[in-house]
Amino acid sequence: MSEMTAARRFGEGPLSRAAALIYNLLVAEFLFLVATAPGLAGLTLLDRDAANVPLAAACALPLGPALSAALYALRRRSRDLTDLHPAAAFWRGYKINLRGVLKIWVPWLAGLAVIGTNLANFAAAGVPGWWAVLLVLVAVAATLWAGHALVITSLFEFRAVDVARLAVYFLMRHPKATLGNAFLLIVAAGITMLATELLPALLASVFAAGLLWNSRPVIAEVQERFTL
Repeated sequence: MSEMTAARRFGEGPLSRAAALIYNLLVAEFLFLVATAPGLAGLTLLDRDAANVPLAAACALPLGPALSAALYALRRRSRDLTDLHPAAAFWRGYKINLRGVLKIWVPWLAGLAVIGTNLANFAAAGVPGWWAVLLVLVAVAATLWAGHALVITSLFEFRAVDVARLAVYFLMRHPKATLGNAFLLIVAAGITMLATELLPALLASVFAAGLLWNSRPVIAEVQERFTL
């Protein structure tokens, strides 16, 4: 057996691929935390008070571009343990997607901040109880839309308006992907309520990997129907 064959088998075996995946996840997680450190620091200092909802949204601004960069890096990760460059892919994704992601992330955050403020002050508003249910449903739908939009804008080059339309289209076009993202949302919300706002951030690369996994049919259709 030649040295070249041995090296190829070492880099392409199942254990090596598993090690490569873990390494990519760890690097993406570390860089995500680096890129979002100012915002996360601000979130830790805020009390869970209705008046702080807009400030929390402002602190969450860095999370969108960083999550997009993690999606980009994990999508383009090498399965060969001898050929790993996740850090370079992360920062490349961060740079090329920053503007496009913010066009999606900022309006979504602003909308959630408005909904969150209304829900936090719901008792004082004097409106029917069904209005709160409606607001929650709108927030969930908007978040699921944002998940599709984030994947599309992280991996492809489209105008923001086209990304928004495609994300709406895929909400119903691929219900399994949407339901999978809903499960991720429930898990993230659950651990945030039971533990701390920082715990989902510490699992950001895992959530990004899950989002990519759920979005496989979305990615495949975008590649087949909407790209050259």
